[in-house]
Amino acid sequence: MPSPEALKAYLDDLVARFEQPAFIQDDPIAIPHGFDDPRDQEVIGLYAAILAWGRRATILKKMAELCERMRYRPYRFVSDFDEGRDAERIATFKHRTFQPIDALWFTKNLSRALREHETVEALFTRHLPGDAEDVGAAIQGFSEMMMTIAPETPLRLRKHLARPASGSACKRLCMYLRWMVRPGPVDLGIWPAIHPRQLVLPLDVHSARQARALGLVTRKANDWQAVLELTHRCRRLCTDDPTRYDFAFFGVGAYGMPLDDRFIEG
Repeated sequence: MPSPEALKAYLDDLVARFEQPAFIQDDPIAIPHGFDDPRDQEVIGLYAAILAWGRRATILKKMAELCERMRYRPYRFVSDFDEGRDAERIATFKHRTFQPIDALWFTKNLSRALREHETVEALFTRHLPGDAEDVGAAIQGFSEMMMTIAPETPLRLRKHLARPASGSACKRLCMYLRWMVRPGPVDLGIWPAIHPRQLVLPLDVHSARQARALGLVTRKANDWQAVLELTHRCRRLCTDDPTRYDFAFFGVGAYGMPLDDRFIEG
């Protein structure tokens, strides 16, 4: 098998190919890029990440609809949300399993949290110990907070708030943190309180397939332990920015590019 140095060079080349400004326009990250205020970016980016499943064109269409419903001021709409005044604006919004009741309660609970802590960044970092190796505790704390901030929150909202403790790979929230923390040209890099070295790889069936073919994941399930295994292997390749390789795994899968046979484990 090729050396680790050769594998790193191969993956770095893939990252350089796909981590380009042109990547933005067809990806859900285009939604927060459409705003200038970091507060708008982090709020609408959270919705874009939570809703990021299915065809990317459909996601972008639904997010454009949501932006219009929020009057193109997502931070103000959510932070000042008043159910009596604003509920009708999202009363019919849905995307796949994210139904109007989910849109209402997600917005209501996020509004309560923002009134107390002001930014979405604070909602994650308040759960993250200073010496944390990864962002697992931040994801767990955020999701639990969103479910418990209002005692009457319907249990069905839980399906949209992944938690490492449940074994979930938490793909969409890991992707969201990548957007917020890593510097550009694709990611936004607006959260200084989390270091890129603490991020973990967003893992789904497609990226996992590429990572397993390269011998970077041995675990069979696409769960939180597989996320940590892949992240650990990627940290060996780039200590301070392991999630850069998400562009390699995603790009190869999304654009139908075959992996180089030299690096595929038998």
